[in-house]
Amino acid sequence: MTLSGEMFPRSALPSTPTPTPTPTPTPPRPASDAVRSEAVALARQAAGGDALATRKVLENVAPRVTRAVRTLMGARHPDVEDAVQLSLIAFIQALPSFRGECNPALFATRIAVRTAGAVRRRAKARQNGRDVDVEVDTVEGESHDPDASRRREAVRTLLDDLPEEQAEALALRFMLGWSLLEIAEASGAPVNTVRSRLRLAKEALRRRIEADPKLADELDTEEGSP
Repeated sequence: MTLSGEMFPRSALPSTPTPTPTPTPTPPRPASDAVRSEAVALARQAAGGDALATRKVLENVAPRVTRAVRTLMGARHPDVEDAVQLSLIAFIQALPSFRGECNPALFATRIAVRTAGAVRRRAKARQNGRDVDVEVDTVEGESHDPDASRRREAVRTLLDDLPEEQAEALALRFMLGWSLLEIAEASGAPVNTVRSRLRLAKEALRRRIEADPKLADELDTEEGSP
């Protein structure tokens, strides 16, 4: 005897339960992303006038701003402290325009680079009225690497005459050790644009020091790696 669907209606047959899909767990954000998100949120609160947030943001970025200014101007430059203060003030004033595309510390460092350059140029203008042959910021005390000091001073001198975007890229790359990706992220420019700015800046630098081939070789670092 054949059991047919007529003898056993489909409604009478035991049903197979439909398995409940297991939800895919959301992977945790990398720690660096979480830190950046918190820093960006704090910066936005500061931009909105939150005094406590402003204080915390300044505490977070001040060490990097100070290092950048001292590196770009020379630790013993008489206007270093003024440049640091001006950089921090400029950073707070610029926060409303901060779009959160990078860590606020990178944004602050870019502002410090530009501010330090402006302060250096003003100092040179004042100095030219006294003695054009004296560079106050070359007196950095005893150095364990004379070649490194020469490289830094060659770059500092060139920065004063470069277009702002080239000067910024050169300073961030050669004096602060940023990668191409970091410069691109902080400036909002494509990596290839950063490479182009660095190439133009290095060409200007080589023209400046063409009488010193050894120094040119020392400054010839790879741009292809991020």
